[in-house]
Amino acid sequence: MQQSPARFAGKVALITGSGRGIGKAIALRLAAEGADVVVNYFRNRAPAEETAAAIRALGRQAHVVRADVGQADELERLVDESVAALGGLDILIHNAASGYNRPVLEQRVKGWDWTMNINARAALFLAQRAAPIMAERGGGAIVNVSSIGAQRVLPEYVVVGASKAALEAVTRYLAVELAPLRIVVNAVSAGMVRTDALQHFPGMREHFEERFTYALTRTPAGQLLTAEDVAGVVAFLCSPEAFMIRGQTILIDGGASLGF
Repeated sequence: MQQSPARFAGKVALITGSGRGIGKAIALRLAAEGADVVVNYFRNRAPAEETAAAIRALGRQAHVVRADVGQADELERLVDESVAALGGLDILIHNAASGYNRPVLEQRVKGWDWTMNINARAALFLAQRAAPIMAERGGGAIVNVSSIGAQRVLPEYVVVGASKAALEAVTRYLAVELAPLRIVVNAVSAGMVRTDALQHFPGMREHFEERFTYALTRTPAGQLLTAEDVAGVVAFLCSPEAFMIRGQTILIDGGASLGF
């Protein structure tokens, strides 16, 4: 990875769900630009430790914290341990996500609650815990990672789509109420990125490469979206240059959603 100027030197970033995929790309991008990083995971420690090792190879500090962001007490512990380990908190990225991909008529209350708690509720209460810490350090940035399913109907995506729509609404409210603390809040919404999560979509496992080939024909940019593309936009939204962007959900999909 080519290092950019250290615009995040002296900053501490916490990225939920950052052991792999988009979260990992965000962690490495912020570290490459000078941030020390807290890597969060829930189930699989090995990828989180690999991400932390890659951050340290960039010359930055990394701390790994196992926490289930769907549990309120775990959110508090995650933030508190991050601050204790790295000395503060300036950037919060809520990337962790989960959900049950099933048709509407097969969804269950437990799946709804699980998905909402991880994807949307966590963003609110992480921000609530982090905001006073950020304010003491002169402000900060929060970016929530959403999905095109918040606005468009995808197969068997009802609870995840609803949770991401809620996440975008939470983003707008946070942006307004945290503004006096000099905390900038936005969201990014990514198109199709080659990650393990895509394997859970109907038909993806059996036709993985075919779906990407088709997606390429529908993308005006002429190339498929990568996790690094998403990380670049997230890094921008955390930078001083984005100070006047508030409560927005930035769509990153190479123009695929424009109906090309």
